[in-house]
Amino acid sequence: MNPFLNKLQPYPFEKLKQLFADVKPNPEFKAISLGIGEPKHPTPALIKQALTAHLDGLASYPSTMGSEALRASISQWLARRYAIPALDPATQILPVNGSREALFALAQTVITPAAAPNGLPLVICPNPFYQIYEGAAYLAGAEPYFANADPARNFSPDYKSIPADVWSRVQLLYICSPGNPTGAVLTLEDWKELFELSDRYGFVIAADECYSEIYFKAEAPLGSLQAARALGRDSYPRLITLSSLSKRSNVPGMRSGFVAGDAEIIKKFLLYRTYHGSAMSPTIQSASVVAWDDEVHVQENRDKYIKKFAQVTPVLQEVLDVGLPDAGFYLWAKVDKLVSISDTEYAKRLYQEYNVTVLPGSYLARDAHGINPGQNRIRMALVAEVEECMEAATRIAAFTKKLASA
Repeated sequence: MNPFLNKLQPYPFEKLKQLFADVKPNPEFKAISLGIGEPKHPTPALIKQALTAHLDGLASYPSTMGSEALRASISQWLARRYAIPALDPATQILPVNGSREALFALAQTVITPAAAPNGLPLVICPNPFYQIYEGAAYLAGAEPYFANADPARNFSPDYKSIPADVWSRVQLLYICSPGNPTGAVLTLEDWKELFELSDRYGFVIAADECYSEIYFKAEAPLGSLQAARALGRDSYPRLITLSSLSKRSNVPGMRSGFVAGDAEIIKKFLLYRTYHGSAMSPTIQSASVVAWDDEVHVQENRDKYIKKFAQVTPVLQEVLDVGLPDAGFYLWAKVDKLVSISDTEYAKRLYQEYNVTVLPGSYLARDAHGINPGQNRIRMALVAEVEECMEAATRIAAFTKKLASA
């Protein structure tokens, strides 16, 4: 067996299952889960109709490169969304089966295990982070290096504090903006710093932007391609952007996304994926064109989140250290505002007493540089309809006040 498999840690939800193993939730309350970031808003009818209208695609082998129509649709969406010139659909865009598999496979494509001086190559991951980044690093023969989120910097890591001898071994850097779980969006200055480091040390940047279309202000979050163009990096050197329809269009089961950016990396990634056998179904491709071409359903979806966060956040602010994020559908809250308690104990007792599931923040992070940046925090995924999320918030407030008065 591949020995690198032994380095993989249990997924956060497996840890949560173990945490709850000896707990029976209070039967007086109906179960509410804010644990998993799976969109619960209805899938738009136009996407369902497009799927059923193109079932003849099931009779054809798909092309790894994807259809010209889909690549053109994605290119046009990027141009509209980020106010940038259209990317070349033939060389700078590649459809993928959701951003998750592409985030993993990209590491297998760009990592050269024997090329790093003084040890294994490094993959920089934000901390806390989406666990795929860590697994991709290990299974590509590299080691993850965790850059801790700093609340004082809007949860952006302090990349300047990373030593030069670390940067010299870095081959890939994962960044998530808007962030999971923090919801933080990188600024143009943040991108300028990362691009300069990439130029100096030659590593690839993988920009995970799957939450880009859920935001609360009039101005949409800055994207990596948009930042690159603003800084004169017109060919997107060593930059790959990844996005998905899952959150934007409430179709996580379609597994439809794309990668875009540096044409040389896309070329090699296409070669890898041709052998890997990860082409998107023609039926899914046809429905994806319809989804990327329409913004009405996206705005309707966004409006639901705006309403939901506006109602839920003030209730939770009374008892937790939490604020409205820049974007995304998570609240990243400190639990020790009113009472001294760990994130795991808080999650366990909340589940036991009020039948609400949240994810301990320490499960989404690693101990690095003397701390676990998820310690005493919880992640709440506000993915259900507003009534259910408000009921959960009311229970969380009651639970926390009960703890504080004990």
